[in-house]
Amino acid sequence: MTYALEAEYIQGLNIDYETLFHQSVDVTLEYLHCPYETCVNLLLTDDAGILAINRDMRNLAVVTDVLSFPMNTFQKEGDFSFLEDAQDAFDPDTGELLLGDIVLSTEQVLKNAGDYGHSVEREYSFLIVHSMLHLTGFDHIEESDRIRMEEAQKAIMQIIGISR
Repeated sequence: MTYALEAEYIQGLNIDYETLFHQSVDVTLEYLHCPYETCVNLLLTDDAGILAINRDMRNLAVVTDVLSFPMNTFQKEGDFSFLEDAQDAFDPDTGELLLGDIVLSTEQVLKNAGDYGHSVEREYSFLIVHSMLHLTGFDHIEESDRIRMEEAQKAIMQIIGISR
């Protein structure tokens, strides 16, 4: 498993963000029964950084808390079976499944934790879990999809053991 973490802005975070990143990714992949070793990239940035990325990559000039950039298009959420024949989905050197990139605004992590009245650890972990689900085909556009994604998030956060 490769965890690529770039922390360009962590002011005020004051948590073990690297360990919590690993734990959140690992528990999500175990919950989904991912049969592969994987590679996930996480960039911790500030509001200006996530705004620039959102504008450049999605043509949306708004600050958000998390962005997910999946490397694969899942036909069914959390179903890894289609990858058996998708050689371009794997790193040729390590054989790891390339899941994609997560971008978090640590300023939004702190803001959300305060707004929602829970710990910074909980918000940080939740946003990584949320993004990992996006990287594995989950979405929340349709009501039925939103419900399944929220159920998965809740179950994963219970396993991690970080409550509101």
